[in-house]
Amino acid sequence: MDIVIKKNYNEVSEFAAKCMLDVIKEKNDAVLGLPTGSTPIGMYNILVNEYKKKSISFNDIKTFNLDEYIGLSKSNKHSYYNFMDKNLFSNIDIKKENINIPNGMTSDIENECFRYENKIKEAGYMDILFLGIGQNGHIGFNEPADFFEPYTHEVKLKDKTVVANSRFFEKIEDVPTTAITMGIKTILLAKKIILIAVGGTKADSIAKMVKGKITPQLPASILQLHNDITVIADEAALSKL
Repeated sequence: MDIVIKKNYNEVSEFAAKCMLDVIKEKNDAVLGLPTGSTPIGMYNILVNEYKKKSISFNDIKTFNLDEYIGLSKSNKHSYYNFMDKNLFSNIDIKKENINIPNGMTSDIENECFRYENKIKEAGYMDILFLGIGQNGHIGFNEPADFFEPYTHEVKLKDKTVVANSRFFEKIEDVPTTAITMGIKTILLAKKIILIAVGGTKADSIAKMVKGKITPQLPASILQLHNDITVIADEAALSKL
């Protein structure tokens, strides 16, 4: 596990964007695994700017998002589909058919999980996957549990996660309590993983991820087993290492 220390959020975003750009320039039909949340917005802004400068094209790129809330339509301003469209997809030349995000409005969640997992497999898994980390050590929406869920699945969100995500909603009651997420094995099958984090609130979970025992009670700890993972974080997020 490589640790890259940056001074601030802008430097974290710049280095993360460079990692993605390097993969795309090397393989113009790369498969990308993408996160949502506040942390990757800076990275997405840089990618959009590089596209506008015509230094990069996403025309043959395929993307798979880590997760989506259950019960939110694509047009809902809080859905991850809407987030990705606003911050990245509508501003680049990616083909709509190459964008993959779980369908949170499905009437058959089990079948949707199977469909999504199978589509990732058919694409050959991700060439590079970007992750954030929750304060409780979750990656994607893989929450602390008694065992590692291997494949795409439905998850009930922990209270801490709901509270953390409530900053994006008008009130906490509006935050969905279930989601569809990639599983741990699917994440580990990515050829390269980049985990980005900023702020002291992530320091404890990062320290346990890097130095603690591997346990499903801290899902990110499983990343110790991956042979090509880079953690890009600011000094505050790495302060307990």
